[in-house]
Amino acid sequence: MKTVPGRTTPRAPDFRGRLFQLLEHDHLPHSPGMRLVRVIVAIIVIDVLAMILISVPEIDARFGHVLTLVDGAALLIYTLEYLARLWSVVADAPRRGISPTRLRLEYIFSSLGIIDLLAFVPSWIAMVFADRATMVLCGMLPFLKLVRYSPAMRSLLAALQSERRALFGCLVILTGAVLLFASLLYAIEHDVQPDKFGNIPAAMWWAIVTLGTVGYGDVVPATALGRLVSVFAIVGGLVMIALPVAIIARAFADEVHRRDFVVTWSMLARVPLFSHLGAVEIADIMRLLRAQTIEADEILVRRGEQATSMYFITAGEVEIELPTQRVRLAEGAFFGEIALLRRSNRSGTVTATRKTRLLVLDAQDFHALIARVPALAAHIEQTAEARLADTPDAQKGDIAAEEIAHAMQSNVDESNL
Repeated sequence: MKTVPGRTTPRAPDFRGRLFQLLEHDHLPHSPGMRLVRVIVAIIVIDVLAMILISVPEIDARFGHVLTLVDGAALLIYTLEYLARLWSVVADAPRRGISPTRLRLEYIFSSLGIIDLLAFVPSWIAMVFADRATMVLCGMLPFLKLVRYSPAMRSLLAALQSERRALFGCLVILTGAVLLFASLLYAIEHDVQPDKFGNIPAAMWWAIVTLGTVGYGDVVPATALGRLVSVFAIVGGLVMIALPVAIIARAFADEVHRRDFVVTWSMLARVPLFSHLGAVEIADIMRLLRAQTIEADEILVRRGEQATSMYFITAGEVEIELPTQRVRLAEGAFFGEIALLRRSNRSGTVTATRKTRLLVLDAQDFHALIARVPALAAHIEQTAEARLADTPDAQKGDIAAEEIAHAMQSNVDESNL
C-alpha cells in the first residue's frame, strides 16, 4: 500500500481491536462477523427450543439431562460473549475519546447490554436452584438477543421509541374508556347481576375484554340498556385497537424508509460524479433509482454491450471480468457511472458470485434529469472528463480506474484480516 507524505499510516488493530470489530461492526454478508452472528442465532434458536421441550413432562422425563446440557452450553456461550464484549469495547476508546471505564459502563447499562446480561444470569440462578419451571421461563429470555441481530426488530423498537408519547396517549384514552363503560354497566347492571357488576373493578373486566374485541362471553349485560351500552363499547373497542396499530405501522414503515434512505444517500454521496451535489440534486437522483435482484452465477452485463446504466450494490457481490484481470465488488460498491454520460461499451462482463441486490440508475432517466438542471449537467460532465483523462486507454469503458484500484485494495485488506 502506498503511503501519502505527511500522513501517518494507521496502526493495525491488536487482538482486542479485531475482536471488537468482529463483534460490533463486521456484519457484512459472508464476513467472519456475519458467520459468527449466524452461529449465535442458531444457538439461541436451539436453546429456546430445548426450553420449550423441557416444559413437556414426557420429553423432560426421557431427555431432560440432554436438554439441560444444551441449555448449559448455550449459557456458557452467552456468558463468554458478554465478557468478550465487555473486554473488547475499550478498543473504541481512542476513536470516541472517552475513558475505558465509561465505555464499559455505557455497554453494561445500554439496552443491548442489559439484554445480553439477562440472557444468562437468571438462567444460571434457576439452574443452580434446580427449579425447572423458573429455568424454562428464564430460558425464553435469550430470544431477546435477536434484537441485536435483526434490523427489523431494531426498527420496530425504534418506531416504538419515536411514538412513545402517542402510544401513551392511546393508553390514557383506553383507560378512560374502560372506566367510563365499566361505570355505566355498574350503574345499570349492579342490581340485576351483583355477582358480575356489583362493583366497578368487577365491571372493568367486562369493559377490558369488550374494548379489546375479545368478548369471552363470561360476563354479559342482561338489560336492554346495558346491551345498548355494549354496542357502543364494541364499536369504541375497534377504534381503540385500530389507533395504536395504525401509529405503530406508520412509524415502523417510516423507520424502514428512513434507514433505506440513509443507506442509499450514503452510497450516492460516495460516487465521485455526485459527491459535490447538494441535497436537492441527490434527492432527485434517488427518486430515479430502481431495485434489481440477480441470482448467483447470473450475468448482469456482457463485455462489448452498450452501457446504459450504473449500479449500486446494496447486498451481495459481483465479479467483473476485465481483459487483464478479475475484480470483485461487494456491498456498498458501485460501477458503470461513466455510462451515464458517455454511453460507452461495457469494459467487462459482470457476473453475480451470489444472490445480489442492486439499485439501478438508467442513463435515460438521468439524462432527463440533467436536461432540467443545466448546472448539474455541467458539473457532472466536468467531473467525468477529469476521471476519464486519468483512465488508461486500454481500460476506458464504463468502469473507471479508481473503482478497480479501490476494489483490488479492498480485496487485499480483506485477505489480511
